Amino acid sequence: MKFKYSANNERLIRRLNYITESGRISHAYIFEGDSWLDKTEFAENFAKGILCHKGLGENCRECSICSKIDHGNCEDLLYVRAEDTGNVKDEAIELMQEKIKVKPYGTRHVCIIENADRMTARAQNRLLKTLEEPPGDSVILLLSENMENLAQTIRSRCVKFHINHLGSEQFDHMMETAVNVIGMVSDNTPFYRIMYEIKDFIRDKEKVKALLDGMEVTYRNMLVEGAGKVNAYRNEDIVNNIHMIERASEDIRYGVSTGTAVKNLIIKIGGKI
Repeated sequence: MKFKYSANNERLIRRLNYITESGRISHAYIFEGDSWLDKTEFAENFAKGILCHKGLGENCRECSICSKIDHGNCEDLLYVRAEDTGNVKDEAIELMQEKIKVKPYGTRHVCIIENADRMTARAQNRLLKTLEEPPGDSVILLLSENMENLAQTIRSRCVKFHINHLGSEQFDHMMETAVNVIGMVSDNTPFYRIMYEIKDFIRDKEKVKALLDGMEVTYRNMLVEGAGKVNAYRNEDIVNNIHMIERASEDIRYGVSTGTAVKNLIIKIGGKI
């Protein structure tokens, strides 16, 4: 399969190739990965292998299915996306359920649920019914930043995969900045200097999300193996900081400006030193 992020996901791609080549396709999968990763494109490539008319078991880029998915007009590939509130609501899952009851143009439906870990409790309960009794040979792909936010009953009915980062210049720069910010906070660097360091991130929502992900990854690494001079944090402080980063991400998701969310986060983390 011609997957994006293939360099760091060779084992995963081999497993997905085996799934499509053998025809042993389960009815539901969870793909977990950081917010800045294009999990949708990854899932679409898997869908190409599942739906391929030629039965090549791969993203062949030759058949009509591959072309249609690339152009966003494949009749058998369905999408469920979060609303402006950031949540995937019950109505969206209900609409998906109605669509997959209709006979597919090809052999089956594939449905991609983006931001699956943001489904409301009602939406998750409704989806559970489909996972318990999937119609036909339909396949549901749930994309998640943190699958722990999904009900255990949903996780237990899905095959679970984790997508690793690409290791691109964007990722490297994001991680370097995240480590730098945490180090500056640890050194009691003046607030205005920290904000100047990340001024290029503040107005770009995607960059802010990437920065927050980088900070969370850095803190989680500190829990496992330490991270240089900033590992003087107590574990309970690290855990608290991780929770505050997650809260900042939630604030942005629910409409708080990126600048305000980041400023509040830096102040709160600084107070924990």
